Parts: sequence; structure tokens; C-alpha cells
Amino acid sequence: MTTAGPRLRDVRPEDVDAYVRMRCDPVMTAELGGPLPVEGMAEKVLRDVARAAADEWWVKMILPEDSAEVAGTVTLWPHRVDGAAAAEIGWMVLPGFQGRGLAKRAVRAVLDLAVADGRWGVVHAFPGVGNGPSNAICRALGFTLLGERETGFAGRVLRTHHWTVDTRR
Repeated sequence: MTTAGPRLRDVRPEDVDAYVRMRCDPVMTAELGGPLPVEGMAEKVLRDVARAAADEWWVKMILPEDSAEVAGTVTLWPHRVDGAAAAEIGWMVLPGFQGRGLAKRAVRAVLDLAVADGRWGVVHAFPGVGNGPSNAICRALGFTLLGERETGFAGRVLRTHHWTVDTRR
């Protein structure tokens, strides 16, 4: 097991392949209602690059300390929860990198950045009720479980846990 921390960098236009591997694969998207179409991923990457460059969203690519290969992503973005302005965090780690603690350390790093930044406030996470690893990350990082809910994602309705953590510490 690797204990070295991941490196984070902003999303780049050349990250299309990583997006396809994360968002268009049935295994990777099993908890998200299935794969998204490959068509549109290049445009999604460019939108995310623009949002990150404008400092509106934090779209961080996760790289293991010992590799330049993208292992996953963690994103923090403005969102609406129950009609109110909020922030949401989400993450994905490719199968070959799972089980190494990369997601947990990357999420912790982004939350630490959010505390230092001061603008994000209460951050929400909505992992699928059956996504044991992501729910464990929320639990380990001090999120509070508010319960289960239906959450919209990419035109789909998912059964999720609703977690929050306050970054205004």
C-alpha cells in the first residue's frame, strides 16, 4: 500500500481521456446510474478548464506522488441544495488506483484549501447509498450524515447519502 500523498493539479484540456475513463465506463459509473456518452466529454473538459481558470470551480486532477498518470479527480463547485446556495464536493478514482487512500487524501487536501480560502462554507457530498468507500471517506473526514435523499445527476435520479462538513472553522 502506498502512503505517499497525491499531487493535485487543475484540469487541463488534455484530460479528455481521463474524463472518458472516469465518466464513460460502466464500472466507474455504477453508482452514478451508468456511463455517460463519450460525445460531449471534450466540451465538458473545456467547460471545467474555464471554470477552474476563473476560480469559480475547483477541478483538481489527482496524481499519485510517483506517477504523472491521472488517477482521478476531486471537484468543489457552487451548487444549490434544496433551493439554497451551497457548495458540493465530489470525487472519482480509477480502479487501478483505488484502495490506496488517494481519494481520502485528495478530498482532505481540497477541504483544507477550502478552509484557508474561506468562501465555500458548508460543503455537501452525495455519495450513493451503496458506495461504501465514498461514504467511509465522508465519515473519516468529519462530515455529518444528514440522511438519505434522491439526488439528481446528469439527468438521472440517484439514491444517495447526504453528508455535510463546515469549512468555516
